[in-house]
Amino acid sequence: MGEIQRPGALYQQVAAEIRSGIAAGEYKPGAPLPSEAQLIERYKVSRPTVRKAIAALRAEGLIEVIHGKGSYVRALPAPAVTIERTITRSGKTFRTGHHAWQQVEEPAIYRTTTTATTGPLLGLGEGEALFGVDRLLADPETGTRAAHRVLIPFATAADEAEQLGEAPDTEPEEIYAILAAAGHKLTWQETVTARMPLPDERATLQVPDATPIMLTARVTLGNDDRPLILEELRASADRAQLAYRITADRPLSAAR
Repeated sequence: MGEIQRPGALYQQVAAEIRSGIAAGEYKPGAPLPSEAQLIERYKVSRPTVRKAIAALRAEGLIEVIHGKGSYVRALPAPAVTIERTITRSGKTFRTGHHAWQQVEEPAIYRTTTTATTGPLLGLGEGEALFGVDRLLADPETGTRAAHRVLIPFATAADEAEQLGEAPDTEPEEIYAILAAAGHKLTWQETVTARMPLPDERATLQVPDATPIMLTARVTLGNDDRPLILEELRASADRAQLAYRITADRPLSAAR
């Protein structure tokens, strides 16, 4: 191949050519890329240009660099574990899809306040008092990690379940049972987003470079659709996938 002739910075042109080769199957997942010397010869560019192109592709998650071996096309295996997001109930007992996951360390209990993100989900303004509980979980079969957070408004603990104020680290499944026993007909709303991890999240969840995390935000609603608690679950997007059971709701007019 001769010298590439495309608009844009030279390293971006090289990255685009390699990216196209990956998409076309010229470079297979898990296979090594040509050496720096070979890429220099192929694209008629300098060593710094090749290195900048590789760095750009690595930042995109297409390439992984193994020290002493070279650059490889990143393989994208199927996620190691499926997290069932459905909640089941048998009598007074509730179960979640990560019920069998193990706690890696003791829960961290603290007091915090609502933010511009968590406040609207809980039907509260910013700065409202919350109990927070953080748990680090691991799937016993695959070792996949997930960070689970429960945020309990002081109002929920005071008005609905005083024991939550005394023991905020009550397991979520037991919290559901406590709220149901208080007379609430519980429903749940959940949103799922993806973003790049913060440095502490990358370390805690053992997220590879250039890999996003999934973030689920589940609100437990009581009578009159009042938000009672908020749960957040974070996991590496290359390790976990989410599964939901979907049922048809009755139209609002029929539900009344």
